[in-house]
Amino acid sequence: IVDEFTGRLMPGRRWSDGLHQAVEAKENVKIESENQTLATITFQNYFRMYKKLSGMTGTADTESVEFKEIYNLDVVVIPTNQPMIRIDNHDVVYKTEDEKFDAVIQEIQDCHERGQPVLVGTVSIEKSERVAEKLKKTSVKHYVLNAKNHEREAEFVAQAGRFGAVTISTNMAGRGTDIVLGGNPEFMAAAEAGTKDPADPNFQAALAKYVEQCKGEREKVLEAGGLHILGTERHESRRIDNQLRGRSGRQGDPGSSRFYMSLEDDLLRIFGADRLKGLMGRIGMEDNEPIEHRWISRAIENAQKKVESHNFDIRKHLLEYDDVMNKQREVVYHRRRELLSGASLKDDVLDMCDALIEEIAEAHGNNEIDPAEWDWKAIDDAFFKQFKFRPGFSAQTEVEGKPIHGSDDLIEIAEARVRELYDLRETEFTEPVMRQIEKIVMLQTLDALWKDHLLAMDHLKEGIGLRGYAQVNPLVEYQKEGFTMFEALMAVMQQDVVEKVFSVQVQRQQDVEQIQQPKPQRVVMSHGGETEAQAAAPAKREENKVGRNDPCPCGSGKKYKRCHGK
Repeated sequence: IVDEFTGRLMPGRRWSDGLHQAVEAKENVKIESENQTLATITFQNYFRMYKKLSGMTGTADTESVEFKEIYNLDVVVIPTNQPMIRIDNHDVVYKTEDEKFDAVIQEIQDCHERGQPVLVGTVSIEKSERVAEKLKKTSVKHYVLNAKNHEREAEFVAQAGRFGAVTISTNMAGRGTDIVLGGNPEFMAAAEAGTKDPADPNFQAALAKYVEQCKGEREKVLEAGGLHILGTERHESRRIDNQLRGRSGRQGDPGSSRFYMSLEDDLLRIFGADRLKGLMGRIGMEDNEPIEHRWISRAIENAQKKVESHNFDIRKHLLEYDDVMNKQREVVYHRRRELLSGASLKDDVLDMCDALIEEIAEAHGNNEIDPAEWDWKAIDDAFFKQFKFRPGFSAQTEVEGKPIHGSDDLIEIAEARVRELYDLRETEFTEPVMRQIEKIVMLQTLDALWKDHLLAMDHLKEGIGLRGYAQVNPLVEYQKEGFTMFEALMAVMQQDVVEKVFSVQVQRQQDVEQIQQPKPQRVVMSHGGETEAQAAAPAKREENKVGRNDPCPCGSGKKYKRCHGK
């Protein structure tokens, strides 16, 4: 997938809801299964996990409200090192997109003739390709930055300040690479020498040559007016426009910027068209004639503020929902870390057993009814389902020499019996193996249930907005139902862990090897009527032979004759 706004490749990313499979079918490639979310967190909650949070960027001021509300961070503006002398021209607005792009090409040609380097910013790959197509019809040499030359992006951007250079990119491309007027000698030397190693003599010789060349070129670029930034459209966010503008006028260098727009641009069409059309009517705008006025720039900025506010509300809304998940996430990951710590989990499993015994006793043992009238078969079945043994309890079963009087007696005798069984399994498997079983079973169960829970919470979030029609707050409903689902997850985890620990069978390695890799035998009759294999092998009694009606050593629970003995 290529990000349509940045032009960056997104390896490993797949579309959801069957869209990716549809594209795979259309392109006649192998149709892969849907991705399953194993873990999820929003950037906001991820960043808030840090004890200290701070940052530095040239464009934070426009988002200061969001930094304060989400992260409780203040934004402080630091003055520039050298005075800013870049000329930021008013936006120019045309009636149609075609008129706008024709004007953009004309300005690029004018700058190119003067030798002034131009960086053209577009809002998407599609628009950058469109500008490039129009430029191809002229004699202007240019570079286009998008996913097709992703690896050389930094190299292209570094040279965007050379005399007469024309570089077209999405608004985000090449950030983190300084545009040096006259060109970047280090990148040029590395390209010629094939290395960036400062100790390499070839690199040093090439660097010395290009430093002199770039010095001379820098003077010519300064004379032409420095780097000119040409925006082909205003982005929804002022911050991204500022990032584009900020590529010019570095460290007191001269430069200029201008944004071209049309009434067909998404931003103006959706958010500012009516107001702007009224303004243009009053000013008197003709076809093919641009309009440049501070009112227009102000109206565009107001449209951007509207969109930014709308996008911030969406992010804030998303965070409110993720805060519900975040509390659950903290509980699950805290539990997971405990499981991985290496401490014995025997007490945890026995506590789960006690909780489940209490549930069975409460469900089937009514203290207001005489124990003789309890459904003892149902109690027996419940214990078998959960603990894989039939205790055979009845009203005559005694606790310390007395018959069962109520659910407390049932709990007491059942807990003693379950502990006895657990100790027997531990003796059979050995203590280290039992500790490993507890850890593996609890980890696998938690991971599987959490994965399913994430999917269920996603489905809940998709439809929860409709609750608003019933005059209830969808967020409150999401919190309630999310909590109920999480409680159900913890209850199911208890049941699954106990059931698996009591039913798991341990395979011996030699049995596994025997089942998985049966040794091939060449059967050839010898003179005595017996096979060669029989004749060669000494007669011996097979002590470890599995009987046909014995449980299969693979742990399936089936008889050997119906499993690997088939």
